Amino acid sequence: MNQVERIGVSLDKKLLSKFDDLITKQGYQSRSEAIRDLIRQQLSSERLSNPKASAVAAVFLVYDHHATMVPQKLIDLQHSHLLQAISSLHVHLDEHDCLEVIILRGRIGQINKVAENIVSTKGVKLGRINIVATEYESAS
Repeated sequence: MNQVERIGVSLDKKLLSKFDDLITKQGYQSRSEAIRDLIRQQLSSERLSNPKASAVAAVFLVYDHHATMVPQKLIDLQHSHLLQAISSLHVHLDEHDCLEVIILRGRIGQINKVAENIVSTKGVKLGRINIVATEYESAS
């Protein structure tokens, strides 16, 4: 376990009250854990500006599986980026639409290029990219 260092923080009473309400709502057991998570989130957000930093991403796609070749195009894109595309999930939303979630891992610059290529595939109705910088070092 990492060595823990105790620090002190001064806050305005109104701000502290709002923070306490927030962490109670989110289910935190302590202020310390909430503050640690906020720091981790901020550090991760900061790393997103570095295209060489390691990251993981979830690419969410909604498409009509009857549309010309969309499923095959998505499979081909994943196969052409084997180092980045590490997993996928396919869900049937209704008789026409499917949700595909593709998990990518690698350097932020690489992931963004692959994810944008996937989202811009002709026939995709809706695409979203959710990327999180990580501390691990990618092999790619």
